[in-house]
Amino acid sequence: MTDPIRVLELRSVYGTGGGPEKTILLGAARTDPSQFAVTVCYLRDARDTAFGIDLKAADLPIDYLEVIERHSFHPSIWFELRRLVRQRRIDILHAHDYKTDLLAYWLARVGSVEVMSTVHGWTGHSRREHWLYYPGDKQILKLFPKLIAVSHDIRNELVRHGARPERIAVIPNGIDHLAFRRNRLQERTVREALGIPAQAVVIGAVGRLEKQKRFDLLLEAIAELRQVHPHLLLMVIGDGSLRKTLADDAARLGLANSCRFLGHRTDIADLHHAFDVFVQASSYEGTPNAVLEAMALETPIVATDVGGTRELVRHQIDGLLIQPNSPNELAQAIATVLADPTSAAARARAARSRVESDLSFAARMASVEAIYQDLGRTRREATRAATVPARV
Repeated sequence: MTDPIRVLELRSVYGTGGGPEKTILLGAARTDPSQFAVTVCYLRDARDTAFGIDLKAADLPIDYLEVIERHSFHPSIWFELRRLVRQRRIDILHAHDYKTDLLAYWLARVGSVEVMSTVHGWTGHSRREHWLYYPGDKQILKLFPKLIAVSHDIRNELVRHGARPERIAVIPNGIDHLAFRRNRLQERTVREALGIPAQAVVIGAVGRLEKQKRFDLLLEAIAELRQVHPHLLLMVIGDGSLRKTLADDAARLGLANSCRFLGHRTDIADLHHAFDVFVQASSYEGTPNAVLEAMALETPIVATDVGGTRELVRHQIDGLLIQPNSPNELAQAIATVLADPTSAAARARAARSRVESDLSFAARMASVEAIYQDLGRTRREATRAATVPARV
């Protein structure tokens, strides 16, 4: 194949998005342009005033565009996407969520294009998602010729719902370890800029303020720990529907002056320089980018042993893993880190080494590009066969 394989990355998200956005945008920027012409397309609801993916894309050398819809599943987006696929002669449609999975499936039915999906997980908690969207998505995905699961848990869930195992590649999220690197000389400056007292021990947490992330349990753990460690300060990075509820919980637990909700931030790497410990308390995860960032930035990690987290963090080697839904276990694990900083630093160094090799973004993209090559070859062989006149 002399000209690049043309890939359309298709995603629908409301607000500022999450971990998949980092993977999609950086992946498009890092793909070899001599082999792949990647267009990133986001479906953007006209009512969404918090949408921020365009701002993130503007900082990267990628071909980015949006299809505006008046509301969810507005029929006009179908015709716009069909036009886009034809106009750009797309070879591969790469979907990333239940909505774009459905659109990609139907676009493949009416046009000559290969489809694949990266399955990041099913993390919503609304009744409509639980009873309609997610079950429907799993039925559609089993019809796709190629799927990327970001963890073995997700892969197994796909197989349970009928997807053929040989069509599924498990490729965890990766991280650009060159962009995420700790500078010890920066730690004091960052803490001073944030107004953190010199004696404070900072626990950092990053994620959407939604039920899945279980920040409520983290607050309980911090309240318990402060009885022994009165200088603990919790910093929560992220936004979501539970922000007010969590702020009320913090006040109820006596943490009003020792818990800061910083909202959505784009300077995560800088903020890690203020953290003494990173904690993830989630009840479910795909492959959490927040954990990868902590690993790259050598912040000692305490995380729940859920989903793809266990495929990133090796217990007692890269960090400490605990069972979910237990504020007491969270408190004990954090206390263990604080009591033995030498061992915590050794685990942090091991985590950094892991993201420089097995979990590097380069390693991830090599696996994804191999799938693009296979699907692109299939697509173009089929196109050639369709244009060769039949012999009589």
